[in-house]
Amino acid sequence: MENNSILKTKDKEPLLEVKDFSLSFTEYKDGFEESFVQVIKNFELTINAGEIVAVLGSSGSGKSLLADAILGILPDNSETKGTIYFENELLTVARQNQIRGKEIALIPQSVKALDPLMKTGRQVQNAIRDKKDKIRIQEEAFRKLGLPEGTGKLYPFELSGGMARRVLIATAMVGDAKLIIADEPTPGLDKANLEETLSHIKQLGSANSGMMFITHDIYAAIEIANKIAVFYAGETIEIANKEDFSGQGENLKHPYTKALLSAIPVPDLGERKKRIILKGEIISPIDMPEECRFAKRCLYTCNTCTDHIPELREVTPNHFVACEFPLGVK
Repeated sequence: MENNSILKTKDKEPLLEVKDFSLSFTEYKDGFEESFVQVIKNFELTINAGEIVAVLGSSGSGKSLLADAILGILPDNSETKGTIYFENELLTVARQNQIRGKEIALIPQSVKALDPLMKTGRQVQNAIRDKKDKIRIQEEAFRKLGLPEGTGKLYPFELSGGMARRVLIATAMVGDAKLIIADEPTPGLDKANLEETLSHIKQLGSANSGMMFITHDIYAAIEIANKIAVFYAGETIEIANKEDFSGQGENLKHPYTKALLSAIPVPDLGERKKRIILKGEIISPIDMPEECRFAKRCLYTCNTCTDHIPELREVTPNHFVACEFPLGVK
């Protein structure tokens, strides 16, 4: 699919900047022993107007918690460090409360986010700022997303899963948000339904808005995004343009990213990638060592990799990697 609805813009101020962001939680073992679980460490990300940026990582890696942090809906036992800027202004708690659901909109992972006791049309209308034309705007959004006439009069339990997901997309569409966070919006979909859903999500794009597309599905990330930030064990390990995720991944610089790309099933035998098998498991967020988080699974690990945590650095124009020995870089 072509990604023509979102235009790259280099001359505008970033919509969202996440700088050196870390997130941890306080837990109590047996009710007494205090421990800290760090789920995100030194995360970096920039989203410009006109961009869809995919945050790609395995399930349970902490991606959705990043969305919660931006929206200001983290639980009380959380602790954050670093800074988040929205439209070049620090995103404080007061500002999060002011712009949540307005300037920044969320497409949640689960259709259970819909109110079961409210008709879908009214739920979408509640997200519209223009009080005069709420019904017309809601109905127009439903038509754009291919929802049958009369859908607005139905309750969520009367919808199919695909229809309910389109209602969630419509809620983000009508709000005129400048930043949309899509949190795993395509779980468990087959290829046909996945491509249809991605097509609907692309309709949210404009040259003046941006999107963070959170997913564990590398295929979905490549299909929809301009830029992909790869998330591993709570850290950004590579940020690259979607064009770098082509062929055998010759332009990718991190071994984990290249292994991810090799896992995409390709029906054409001539186009299949050489599968890279990773051994071992992702390290626990409890008492993480001060070393490369991928070192114990990497095929190229050496003593330098276990001395410290590598910093995210630009190795080629607009291509960043957190690796002491990036692939293809001398």
